[in-house]
Amino acid sequence: MTTAALFIILFACMLLGMPIALALGLSSIATILMFSNDSLASIALKLFEALSEHYTLLAIPFFILSSAFLSTGGVAKRIIRFALSIVGHIRGGIAMASVLACMIFAAVSGSSPATVAAIGTIVIAGMVKAGYPQSFAAGVIANAGTLGILIPPSIVMLVYAAATEVSAARMFMAGFIPGTMMGLMLMIVIYFVARIKGIPCQPWSGFKEIILSFWSALGGLMLIIIVLGSIYGGIASPTEAAAVSAVYAFFVAIFGYRDMGPIKGVPWKKPGENYLSVVYRNTFLTIINLPKCIIDKDVNKVVLDASKVSIMLLFIIANAMLFAHVLTTERIPHHLASIIVELGLSPWMFLIVVNLLLLAAGNFMEPSAILLIMAPILFPIAMQLGIDPIHLGIIMVVNMEIGMITPPVGLNLFVTAGITGNSIGWVIRAALPWLSVLLVFLVLITYIPQISLFLPEFIDKLQGYN
Repeated sequence: MTTAALFIILFACMLLGMPIALALGLSSIATILMFSNDSLASIALKLFEALSEHYTLLAIPFFILSSAFLSTGGVAKRIIRFALSIVGHIRGGIAMASVLACMIFAAVSGSSPATVAAIGTIVIAGMVKAGYPQSFAAGVIANAGTLGILIPPSIVMLVYAAATEVSAARMFMAGFIPGTMMGLMLMIVIYFVARIKGIPCQPWSGFKEIILSFWSALGGLMLIIIVLGSIYGGIASPTEAAAVSAVYAFFVAIFGYRDMGPIKGVPWKKPGENYLSVVYRNTFLTIINLPKCIIDKDVNKVVLDASKVSIMLLFIIANAMLFAHVLTTERIPHHLASIIVELGLSPWMFLIVVNLLLLAAGNFMEPSAILLIMAPILFPIAMQLGIDPIHLGIIMVVNMEIGMITPPVGLNLFVTAGITGNSIGWVIRAALPWLSVLLVFLVLITYIPQISLFLPEFIDKLQGYN
């Protein structure tokens, strides 16, 4: 009875158009008040505990703030220049460079919509100017932008880690090879499509441009080394690395690239200035202008926007964890696990069910909410069937990627529509052919566990040797 009431209220709220966070919270609170002896005070305490007990969740606001600084600053255009210098001369090279830029930017932002917005704003117009069909350009970026939640550091992976209490660091390790593999698959398909369509390539820019563009993008690229290197090396936890990334992104955007903040546009070196003077002048500028960042409108806008996103996401997480608490109290995951085990479903059959369930949910719900609702249900079943929890996590994240480009609520579709100025229907038609690449990739990830597990196991062995 309790279980039926919980889901009836949830679906009724969603059908009425209520935001998912409120629907989760209201259905959970109503069920608790109707079928248990808990008071409203205890519900407030559970909401507080849902966030305070999961130290990993503290990384989310830091990664969002880091992404906001880098998206607002000029990191994206420098990464695109670097990517173009590497693959721009290959047939379909600008589109390949766009995918490579998405892969790199994903590793510094952790967000799929942010990746589409930052990279797509620049490269879609550039591809059209270079002779690419606009639908081709939009479809590539909408799909490549999904790498933002697969390549670490990923906010969605942090949510899964909090929901299932698996290691966030191991999830990050597990996402590296699949993310790289998916990017390469997209680039290979782009090459063959470009040859068929006769899309032009750019002239070879030379090794000098590669070095110069690498140096220009180094401020952003260093963030990948700092965050992932510290996590993989066991120096810092994901939460500590996220805090460092936010501080680093702040200094790079404001005092490194100077695309925003109190010394916006001030050159690093003046004509004829010697390098000792450059060091003294820029150190002085940084020290003097650091307090001014508190009142700078660019900095304040970035912090405010990041705060809004963080509060919205954490509000969804808190309500979803309250929902998960009701599920656990009613032992719903355990009952389902027993039923599936009694039915004799093999692991590969169960994974088909998981994929179908998540693909359907991805059409209507936000990734974090899906993970927080489904992970507590699917996780115990997967454990009983002997499926690795990290492997299950990567399967769920890849399904969430596909959900980002499937209507009616695929976030990447709306971001791409905003960039191109076209309708959602037009963007869906543009992105649909590329969706097949992601579906093939999902099958590979689902049934070849070592793609996800090789790096975590390899690093575990290295640390064991030490």
